[in-house]
Amino acid sequence: MKRHESTPGLLMNWEEWSRYDAIGLAELVRKKHATPRELACQAAAGIAKVNPSINAVIEVFEDVVDQPVKDGMNPEGLFAGVPCLIKDLGPTLKGRKQEMGSFLMQGNIAPNDSFLTTKMRKAGLNIIGRAATSEFGLSDSAENPAVYISRNPWNIDYVTGGSSVGSGPIVASGAIPISHASDGGGSTRVPAGINGGIGFKPSRGVFSAAPQGSDLTALTSANGCISRSVRDIAGFIDACRGGAAGEFTPYWLPAQPYLEQIKRDPPKLKIAISHEWGEFRATPHIASELQRAGRFLEQLGHHVEWCTPGVDFRAFYSVSTANSMTRTSRLLNRLLKLKGHVRPSVPMVEPVTAKIWEAGIERRSDAQEQIPVIYNQISRTLGEFFESWDVILTPIMTMPTHKLGTDFTTMNDKISADEWFFNSWRLYPYAVMANICGSPGVSVPIAMDENGLPLGVHAFTRQAEDGLLLQLSAQIERALNCKWNQNQRPQIHVTNL
Repeated sequence: MKRHESTPGLLMNWEEWSRYDAIGLAELVRKKHATPRELACQAAAGIAKVNPSINAVIEVFEDVVDQPVKDGMNPEGLFAGVPCLIKDLGPTLKGRKQEMGSFLMQGNIAPNDSFLTTKMRKAGLNIIGRAATSEFGLSDSAENPAVYISRNPWNIDYVTGGSSVGSGPIVASGAIPISHASDGGGSTRVPAGINGGIGFKPSRGVFSAAPQGSDLTALTSANGCISRSVRDIAGFIDACRGGAAGEFTPYWLPAQPYLEQIKRDPPKLKIAISHEWGEFRATPHIASELQRAGRFLEQLGHHVEWCTPGVDFRAFYSVSTANSMTRTSRLLNRLLKLKGHVRPSVPMVEPVTAKIWEAGIERRSDAQEQIPVIYNQISRTLGEFFESWDVILTPIMTMPTHKLGTDFTTMNDKISADEWFFNSWRLYPYAVMANICGSPGVSVPIAMDENGLPLGVHAFTRQAEDGLLLQLSAQIERALNCKWNQNQRPQIHVTNL
């Protein structure tokens, strides 16, 4: 590594910076070739370069850029002070804003640190800022001009995927190597897939939602991260996993750390490839890209065959809609009370969000009865499927990434809550199955849309087989010589500006 002399204050040139993953940067610190402050300053400079074009980062914490250990970051941890962002939804930072992508929550200050954020700091991750999210994590796009409009670095006319709408593009832009994300129905994997990163949703019993929630109250949601390397994700899970006091479900450990497991290829896997899920199916181009990915996995020694789980998809999406509606309604009721309001109205919240709140109240009693019944049926069916198959492979979405300002946004005041959810499932039907069943899922950037944007290929497996999925991802990474996205870069990238 050569220090970057042409721009005072930077550790290295942008081409070199963009090639390092988080663990690679941590190795520089341990070898005394860099300091956590130098890494933070470079990341902040990278964000300043790309963020005016993509609006992926809401705030940079200048105090922890200048003093990385100020908030308790452990420089002896695995990541040794590597800069990271926190999604502005879910885990909190004491005394910092958490605004949840909503005009309603502007200026909201978190009263405490979440358990996960303390674990991230102990792991040596320096949380230097907040990444954008769609309002309350509902949409695949943040498009409220009163808050911010986030844009895809491959083409700024397109959405970034949600609800981790900032984490995906800021990693893809090369500004920062890793960012926290969270996933209630694909919200880590979709933005990874749309922007060309690697996004992983772990099984239940890996990352704690304490103290705000638990695996009972956040049954379908899981924290995770988006990165540019598989080993970053393996290290993030190894270093940050574990439950807090009073968890309702067991928090488990693998027989061997994932950073060790991914050094080995997985055994020969039986992989079911699928894209026709009930009435939803991929476009011909995306189906052909999925088939090409299947052939690639066959070349790696796996058995790949077209097969779809025998799930009642109509019931599955119906109850998933009810679950999302009632969860959003309960969340909004709590936040409205916090802010001194009785009901949400536009522009306090986005138009579809207000409709979802109302629909959630109307369906709460029926949903409480139906959700556990249908989810149990789905989980049992999928569990039986995984007795014969190791992995299910799908695209991350059925259609090409869409432009900003379409019917999919929660800013659309012309559609009902049910119509909005139908549009969402029609576009992203595959990822949510892993959320319902507590299974791990990953999106890897090995395909491209016809519009020239990345297309993630999505894989998920049985619960607690996270290591197997990471092994498969690492095997793919090695076979590609780490050249994801067909070795292409987005237009908005630290090396281009």
